[in-house]
Amino acid sequence: MQSTPSEPGTLIVTGASRGIGAAVARLAAQQGYAVAVNFIRGENEAKKIVNEIGGSGGRAIAIRADISRDIVGLFQTAERDLGPIRALVNNAGVTGGFARIENVTAEAIEKTFAVNFTGSILCAREAVRRMSTKRGGSGGAIVNVSSIAVRTGGAGEWVHYAAAKGAIDTFTIGLAREVAAEGIRVNAVSPGLVDTEIHAASGEPGRLQRLTPTIPMNRPGQPEEVAEAVLWLLSPAASYVTGSILEVGGGR
Repeated sequence: MQSTPSEPGTLIVTGASRGIGAAVARLAAQQGYAVAVNFIRGENEAKKIVNEIGGSGGRAIAIRADISRDIVGLFQTAERDLGPIRALVNNAGVTGGFARIENVTAEAIEKTFAVNFTGSILCAREAVRRMSTKRGGSGGAIVNVSSIAVRTGGAGEWVHYAAAKGAIDTFTIGLAREVAAEGIRVNAVSPGLVDTEIHAASGEPGRLQRLTPTIPMNRPGQPEEVAEAVLWLLSPAASYVTGSILEVGGGR
């Protein structure tokens, strides 16, 4: 069964105003997708990406939506303005801040799981409702953005974040098996240390420099390198790949 439609169609990228999400949106537009650039903060950045895509002949819209609560509206708007949903990249995420476990708060844990895990599941739910051949859809692909923290554990920094991403890995495998016969492929990309604003936003601007010696390739990754992996998993080139977790971490 063909699990990736020949026409790219509409792609929703959550948390796409900057970092990995922005890189995915730009590359996807270059490859023919109509892109829904989701954001909760960074409206100017999201609109800039949309303008860049439009200026290059592509189609994109910016949609403000908190994926911990506004998911149905996000999908309805994307579908109405851009056309049938063919792909989803669950990229939106928060770290919950740096904290050893004895200092982490219930609120931080709740927010971390609401965005990284619950939001991703609910976005996948809406995507499956639209893509599944069992429900009259044309198939499609979902890529969840995980983290190498699942394997390293995030000790001393953010074990709560690592745990939320671990849940994403389990969800990826389970959902992939659940919808494999319905024309939908589900995979995850697991980035390592990537040069984005997430480190400064979490409270340590120098984190990349501190941890670069732990990377065998001796450099952090770039968002565009992760985007290449994401777009490959979305593409027909990965037509027999589902339930996989692809690490993009420089060997770390």
